[in-house]
Amino acid sequence: MTRSRVVVVAIIAAASLGGWRLGQVRHAATAEWTVVRVVDGDTIEVARGGNDTDTVRLLGINTPETHHPTKPVECFGPEAAAFTEERLTGRSVQLEDDIEGRDRYGRRLAYVVVDGERFNDELLRRGYARLLVIEPNHAHARTMLSEELDAKRAGRGLWSEC
Repeated sequence: MTRSRVVVVAIIAAASLGGWRLGQVRHAATAEWTVVRVVDGDTIEVARGGNDTDTVRLLGINTPETHHPTKPVECFGPEAAAFTEERLTGRSVQLEDDIEGRDRYGRRLAYVVVDGERFNDELLRRGYARLLVIEPNHAHARTMLSEELDAKRAGRGLWSEC
C-alpha cells in the first residue's frame, strides 16, 4: 500500500510540474513583430513577414480615450498616444499572450515586450495608463497594480494632470 501511494504522489507531482511548464510556455513572448501603426495609447498594429498583420490591444492597462466613437478625448489621452507612438512605431516587439487571445472586436490581446521589458508596465509606471484587468487575463496583475500605485503616489502623468 505504501508503494502505491508513492507512485500516485509521483504521478501527481509529474502532472503538476507538466501543467506548470505548459502555463509558462503559454505566457512566453512570441516571435518578433514590427509596430507599423499606433491607434492610440493602448492599441497598436503590428506586422510580421509579408502580409501577416494584426491589431493588438495591450493587456492590463487602459489609457485615456483619443479615438472613441462615442466619448470625447479624455485628459492625458493625447499624451499617452504620443508616448506610445514615439516609443513603439517602427520598433521590433514581442507579444506575450495570456489566457484569452482575442477581444470581442477581434483584436489580439497581449503584453508588448520591447527591449526585454513589458511596455504595458512602462505606461503604468509613467502615469500614461490605469490598470485594467479583465478576467481571465491577469498574469501580471499584481506587478502592474504595484506600478500603478507607485505612479499615483508620485503624481506621475495623468495622476497629477487629470
